[in-house]
Amino acid sequence: MLPSLPPSTATDLAIDQLAGTQVTDAGDHLVVRSPGRPGYHWGNFLQVTGGDVDDAHRWVRRFEAAFPGARHLAVGLPREPEPAAWETLGLTGDVVESLTAERAPRSTDLPAGYHVAPLADEADWGQRVAAERAENEATGEFPPAEYAEFLRGQCAARRRLVDAGHGHWVGAWTAQGELAASMGIVVLDARGATRRLARYQSVLTHPDHRRRGLARHLLAVAAQWAADRGAAQWVIVADDGSDAGRLYRAAGFTPGPREYGYHAASWR
Repeated sequence: MLPSLPPSTATDLAIDQLAGTQVTDAGDHLVVRSPGRPGYHWGNFLQVTGGDVDDAHRWVRRFEAAFPGARHLAVGLPREPEPAAWETLGLTGDVVESLTAERAPRSTDLPAGYHVAPLADEADWGQRVAAERAENEATGEFPPAEYAEFLRGQCAARRRLVDAGHGHWVGAWTAQGELAASMGIVVLDARGATRRLARYQSVLTHPDHRRRGLARHLLAVAAQWAADRGAAQWVIVADDGSDAGRLYRAAGFTPGPREYGYHAASWR
């Protein structure tokens, strides 16, 4: 773990390092690289740790020097900047909130017509990838072809974490075998701490199955898996002001620091 960073960034990097991501300390920033995965934008980025967060031109130059062939741009910041400094360069701001819980979320009833099971085989993971592609097509956030390439690498990395015993991916399935909702969780050893923590990963519910309590039920299922492996703290991340964040608060998570970053999916 990287304890000097905010919870979201620290746990993101710790998980990515388990999957092969490299982190280099460059003094006032970290250079984060994921070899073989150039389409993983937040696996190939600059994380600012000191200096002027409003000096967008400087950090863009640092990114371009570190990633001369990148088609994207991504810079994480340690505190809130002046948005105009970044937006005038054509970058989009990301604000996320880290939430934590000191005990596993209370279990809730599984809605009728569904059953819970881990993602186990090629077909299961294929449904998860298809759901993420559909979500991106609905939002238009990333170029479809590049995002499909990213998802292939991401799926392979997640499956390696599962195979190594670090992580668990669980879904709620319909009687017809359709994946209605899913999420992951990874257990991490916190440096200098006597207890382990668990970080949730990519909560996603199909639009046809939302607002039925599936994600809330899976939060408890995933938390119990982590608790059985020694986790005593749970971390989850949501977009600032989102419905997801409100769901997590209702499940017993305490809101923590906001984290800031700027990103462009197509930079060159």
